[in-house]
Amino acid sequence: MHLTTYTDYSVRVLLYAALKGDSLSNIGEIARAYGISRNHLMKVVHGLARHGYITTMRGKGGGLRLARPPKDIRMGAVVRDTESEIAPAPCAPKRDGQNCPIESACRWRTALDGAMKSFLEKLDEVTLADLSEPRSDLTRLLGLDMPPVDPAAPAVADGPAA
Repeated sequence: MHLTTYTDYSVRVLLYAALKGDSLSNIGEIARAYGISRNHLMKVVHGLARHGYITTMRGKGGGLRLARPPKDIRMGAVVRDTESEIAPAPCAPKRDGQNCPIESACRWRTALDGAMKSFLEKLDEVTLADLSEPRSDLTRLLGLDMPPVDPAAPAVADGPAA
């Protein structure tokens, strides 16, 4: 199973928002934390809001947060909602446009469909809350354990004072 970058970024946004709890996050800080493009995240955030995973607030001081508790967000549902095509590749047609010549006796398609079903069922067992623990390691790696930077505060010089 190959998941798209869109799904990967969607999980990252949800994980970041879960770690922030009730505090708002913004696309810029999420992009910096993961080292990914703001432009990509804008599309991802829009899709997550459309599917009801996050709520967004516009304007100065706006941002995003989870629309429901992390324990209520199942990762199988996230994959279903973010992947445009999660079925295995279609069977190859014959040259004259007819169906595959072995279609009526083929068990490969049945095996692939069963594997896909099992994959998604396994992801349905995992919640966003499961992915966001242990918090301390994740918050440290994403820089969320640092106090927020006040953009109006004067810059502090590194090193000893002269």
